[in-house]
Amino acid sequence: MLRVFSLGVVVLTGLVLWVLWHNWLDFKQQPISQLSEPLVLQIEKGASATQIAQQLHQQGFMAKPQWFVWYLRYQNQHHLLKAGEFRLSPDLTVDQLIAELIKGESVYYPATLVAGQTFTQMLKQLQTHEKLARELDLQDIPALKLKLGVEGESDSEYPYALFEGRFLPETYFFTKGESDLQILLRAKAAMEQTLNQSWSNRQPDLPLQSAQQALVLASIVEKETGLAAERPLIAGVFVNRLRQGMRLQTDPTVIYGAGADYDGNIRRRDLNAKNAYNTYQIEGLPPTPIAMPSKEAIEAVLNPQTTDALFFVAKGGGAHQFSVTLEEHNRAVKHYLLQQ
Repeated sequence: MLRVFSLGVVVLTGLVLWVLWHNWLDFKQQPISQLSEPLVLQIEKGASATQIAQQLHQQGFMAKPQWFVWYLRYQNQHHLLKAGEFRLSPDLTVDQLIAELIKGESVYYPATLVAGQTFTQMLKQLQTHEKLARELDLQDIPALKLKLGVEGESDSEYPYALFEGRFLPETYFFTKGESDLQILLRAKAAMEQTLNQSWSNRQPDLPLQSAQQALVLASIVEKETGLAAERPLIAGVFVNRLRQGMRLQTDPTVIYGAGADYDGNIRRRDLNAKNAYNTYQIEGLPPTPIAMPSKEAIEAVLNPQTTDALFFVAKGGGAHQFSVTLEEHNRAVKHYLLQQ
C-alpha cells in the first residue's frame, strides 16, 4: 500500500512539474498578450519591477506578473529597466519585452513648425500637442525673452516682432515630458546654424548688409511664394528692387503691419498706413522678419535667380507672372486680377 501511495506521489509530482514546465515554456515563448493593438506604456522614474509588472498586467500585456518579476530577478535584470514611454507590440516574447525595456528607446512624437507662420501662430499651434509640456506663456513677453534667449526691446505696437524668424520651420521629434521651450530652443539653434552657413555661401555683391537682413527678406519671399520653384525668381525680383532703390511694395508686409486690424482684405488705407512694416511706404526692408522663413527661402535670397524682372503678379495656382517694365506689369494686373 505504501509503495502504491509513493508511486502516486511520484506520478503526481511529475505531472505537476510537467504542467509547470509547459506553463513556463508558454510564458517564455508565447506572445505577451492576445490583444491586437500595441500598448503605449509609461514607466515613471524609480518604478520597481513589481510596479512595472502590475502595469503590464492591468493593461492586458502580462498574464503572470509575478513570474515576470521572478524571471527578472533570476537574471539579475530587475534593476536595468529604463523609465520612459514605450510602444510595445503584443506579439513580443517576454525576453523581447525585457530587451525593449532595458534598451530604453522611448516613443518619439513629431512637432512640426510651419514655414510662413508668425511666432504667435507657431507657438499656439505647438501648444496644441497633447504630449508636449507647456512652459511658455504668450502673455508673458519678458519671460519669453529670458527663456528663449532673445535680446532687445519689445515694440509695444508689435510686441512679438523680436521673436519673428528666429526658429527654423522643420519637424522636430520629442519624447513625452519634453516641452515647447525645448522644441523652440532646438529650432532656434537650427536656424542660427542654417542662416550662418547660408550667409557664408552667399552670392557676392548682394544688397544685404547682414545675415539678419537676409532673414528679413527671406521671410517676405516665404510669404510671397505659392510655388517652391519660384522662390529664387521672386528673391531675384526683390534683390533687383533693393539694388535700384525701389520700394519692395509687397502685400505680406502690409498685412503684418496692420496686425489685429487686418480683416482679410487689403484696402487703400492699409497701403497708405504709416508703420515700420508697410513696404509701400518705407524704403528698404522692415526692421524684423514677418514670419518664419524656410531654409529654402533663405538660400533663395542669398543665391537669387538672375533676372531683369522688377514686378510680379499672382496668376492662379500659386504661380506668378513676372514683368520687366511697369507697362508689362500693368497689363498683367489687368489680365490676371481685373480680368480685363
